[in-house]
Amino acid sequence: MNEILWHPSPERAAASNAYAFLLWLDATRGRKFAGWPELWRWSVADIEAFWDAVWDFSRLAGEKGGRVLAAGTGMPEARFFPDGRISYAENLLRHTGERDALVALGEDGSRRAWSRDRLRSEVAAFAVAFRAAGVRPGDRIAGWLPDIPEAIAALLGANAIGAVWASCSPDFGAAGVLDRFGQIAPKLLLAADGYRYSGKLFRNAARIREAMAGLPGCRLVIVPLLADPDAAAIADAEPLAAFLAPHRSAPLTFQRLPFNAPLYVLFSSGTTGKPKCIVHGQGGVLLKHACEHLLHTDVKPDDRLFYFTTLGWMMWNWQVSGLLAGACLLLFDGNPFHPHPAALFDIADQEGMTILGTSAKWIDSVHKAGLEPRRTHRLDALHTILSTGSPLAPESFDFIYEKVKPDVALASISGGTDIVGCFALGNPLGPVRRGELASRGLGLDVEVFDDAGHPVRGAKGELVCRRPFPSQPIGFWNDPGGARYRAAYFERFPGVWHHGDFCEIVEHEDGTAGIVISGRSDSVLNPGGVRIGTAEIYRQVEKLPEITEAIAIGQEWAGDVRIVLFLRLVGGAALDAALEDRIRRTIRENASPRHVPARIVAVADIPRTRSGKISEVAVREVVHGRAVKNIEALANPEALNFFRNRPELAV
Repeated sequence: MNEILWHPSPERAAASNAYAFLLWLDATRGRKFAGWPELWRWSVADIEAFWDAVWDFSRLAGEKGGRVLAAGTGMPEARFFPDGRISYAENLLRHTGERDALVALGEDGSRRAWSRDRLRSEVAAFAVAFRAAGVRPGDRIAGWLPDIPEAIAALLGANAIGAVWASCSPDFGAAGVLDRFGQIAPKLLLAADGYRYSGKLFRNAARIREAMAGLPGCRLVIVPLLADPDAAAIADAEPLAAFLAPHRSAPLTFQRLPFNAPLYVLFSSGTTGKPKCIVHGQGGVLLKHACEHLLHTDVKPDDRLFYFTTLGWMMWNWQVSGLLAGACLLLFDGNPFHPHPAALFDIADQEGMTILGTSAKWIDSVHKAGLEPRRTHRLDALHTILSTGSPLAPESFDFIYEKVKPDVALASISGGTDIVGCFALGNPLGPVRRGELASRGLGLDVEVFDDAGHPVRGAKGELVCRRPFPSQPIGFWNDPGGARYRAAYFERFPGVWHHGDFCEIVEHEDGTAGIVISGRSDSVLNPGGVRIGTAEIYRQVEKLPEITEAIAIGQEWAGDVRIVLFLRLVGGAALDAALEDRIRRTIRENASPRHVPARIVAVADIPRTRSGKISEVAVREVVHGRAVKNIEALANPEALNFFRNRPELAV
């Protein structure tokens, strides 16, 4: 059983939204639950009653219609509130006044703040400008932008008139943009003329020209962050100020659409081919995010919510929904380690950040940088830290409580672009256990299946969800009949969502059940027929001081598979026989002999997707001499060269 590192005080638990929800269920539904475990069991046993209750508790504006769930309880056909009508933008913009809604921060120290009323007026201008540009319900609007207030206003303005949003970050090349936006044929593209990163300026004019050549019929609006004259001179481009100017006094109106009308298209990482275009419905996203923000994360109107993300990662979409709770969103554009590794902790103090969202890799990096924010920063307001992107190592849990802040709710969360939300996340009424995701999501019948499709305990298996949930995609773009959609999630276990995570459910005596994720199923190693999650190896290796990060693959060898471990070492370290021996001993003693790699190789860099995740699949393909199908999905494709034709792997 994993050690309890933190537990909310009785006062904190009693003040939580989750506790208020329990009282509300008793008062309005006559349902009395002793605590979180009973609440979760009811939420998956009666999904219709649960999601109907979330709608009412969240005070969503809209019409529910006469049915909560259509097509029974089967997936993927089931649809929530099939007769309902709702507006995502209307609900996110329900808070008014001069209180901050958005604060945009740059790595150069710049700061811009928009009040709730300012955000509402900007959304109104965008909405009317889009309509004047000929955008109609169902048309696509694309944003090639950094994490700035204008991006959020554009998303909400698009939804206000029934258009469909899609986005990616400004570091994408033209080919990567076309791989995504080229599939959905946007009617209008908002593109930043450049961006700043690590103190450098990156100009986008040439890439914008190249991308527009592949987007026929698309209108271009330039967002002048660098005031680049080359971008301003692009033929037929319109500056954002001129695009919005005629509509600055427009009233704010909303078009309520069917609950399952498209809100936005998100894109898979695309390392095994062109990215999948995943279409998400506005009502399902709104309802799922309401549950995650209010009940799991305990977001309240006085919170200042930060997530380090880009517009190419679903966590940007997730953060935007924090407006529903009335929180102020802290946005950041740039390198979180510039001008020094403690930059985000500086922002936390400066802005009174209450919720810090980041990646497991960032936490590991600041740990290895030797930071001790508990000594160097106040962090007075900080009450919650969220981590996702990859499994959070047990040592990173220790680091947070020992070196960052002892009285903080640390929630390792996991889900994906596929559901624009989480399958497992925090429990504001229960303990934080070392190395565990605290709870399966409310309303999500999450299980772990063995290869035969049977639930298992005390063993690892495939993460599945057995019953429908609101944020399952509407489908894929240009997928007549839904064949590709079904193949992606329902082929392995018919009628059951198969997510592709390799994990284990850990049940505890207090009735709670956590999850330990060992990696993605497509990167699971299989030496001698035994399935091993790569995260199990990373947890052991990356705690050694000489190692910055690691990536492991299974190499086809002598009719079997052998584990190959690649390492990026800290400056000055060398992969000698002594270090290799210590690595193997650490893995053997703390994992198992089967986890020990057959080969250990040092490399100068490790390829990552643009959302910051290491790409085991791309490395595996290169090692085997096979082509990586979509190089544009990688932020640093040049790193693949370090894995080609390695002599160490020929013996």
